Amino acid sequence: METVTGGSLAAQIPIVSYLALNETPRLRAHECAQCGAIYLDRRLACARCEARHFRDRDLGSTGTVGSFTIVHRSPARVTLPYVSALVELDGGGIVKANLVGVDPTPESIWLGMRVQLTTFTAGTDDEGTDAVAFAFEPIGDDLA
Repeated sequence: METVTGGSLAAQIPIVSYLALNETPRLRAHECAQCGAIYLDRRLACARCEARHFRDRDLGSTGTVGSFTIVHRSPARVTLPYVSALVELDGGGIVKANLVGVDPTPESIWLGMRVQLTTFTAGTDDEGTDAVAFAFEPIGDDLA
């Protein structure tokens, strides 16, 4: 899996609207201006306080594994097994993402494991534009 950075010469588009591809790729959320609730998708009103004003907010690129599952069944062309996790981001926010760079075994992953954002090319179209996806990988002493 190749990590993608903003300095690449190839044309790139994010696979999700909340992935910002710049010099340091980041996740970008909508934060309720009234109560601070964080949403990755577009909202017309806050589900917590019903306010209608939001501001963009960059989310942390590191966090901890809050829960995970090891997936053993999926549609054709998906490499199995893989790890799907909820990552509690430093500074606020929770995102569902796959874990990469770790053995997909219960012994290799744990709650509270420190992880960091990484990006990779999920596919390339006929014009050479890369579709860039994101995942999280272990960091520091949590490397498997």
